Amino acid sequence: MKCIMAFKEFHLADIGLVTVYKRKGTSNMRLSVRPDGSIRVTIPAWTPYAAGVTFASSRQAWIRRHLQPSGISFVNGQQIGKSHRLRFVVKLDASAIATRLQQTEIIISHPMALEHDDPDVQQAAAKASMRALRGQASRLLPIRVRELADKHGFTYKSVSIKQLKTRWGSCDQDKNIVLNLYLMKLPWQLIDYVILHELTHTQVLQHGPRFWEAMAQVEPNVQQLRKAMRGHQPTL
Repeated sequence: MKCIMAFKEFHLADIGLVTVYKRKGTSNMRLSVRPDGSIRVTIPAWTPYAAGVTFASSRQAWIRRHLQPSGISFVNGQQIGKSHRLRFVVKLDASAIATRLQQTEIIISHPMALEHDDPDVQQAAAKASMRALRGQASRLLPIRVRELADKHGFTYKSVSIKQLKTRWGSCDQDKNIVLNLYLMKLPWQLIDYVILHELTHTQVLQHGPRFWEAMAQVEPNVQQLRKAMRGHQPTL
């Protein structure tokens, strides 16, 4: 006899519709993206639905990668960071691709002969999106570092924004902090986690029990946030 699982549907910002199923006999949570694009989380029968929602939210980057059609990274209306959305515009008289940042929009203009999924159009969208992220990061992150440093009694020498491939941030022995511009793609809770991580390094440079104890003093949910960070990668 076929097993009928209880389920509920949730609409998550930046992800869409997620269906959370409760399954008897399982002890782990599982996330999958179906061939039709539907997102499914399976959880133990005794687990609250909210845990499945939290699990899906923590794996947004993984979900986006598996939802994304092959060869297409950028689509019309896509949110870029905290304050921009992409807009693809067909210009009847255009002979070349052009981009510009305009308030809350990243506008990609292209000739009628090209579609938005053309590799050259996509490359232009990627470069323009990077400019937008860099501008957002340069404007917002130093302010947030100062706010959190003042709140928790940290001191630092400088803050710089860079495009890093594998790290979200760093802090050297002179208390110079570097933050990855890709942080703009994360929820603010995780951005704050990274900033507090680097600020804690101004007092405890190396990782170890002493560092994580100090980190827990300023962020009690450090372990949950540390785990949530694993679902994100510093990429567009």
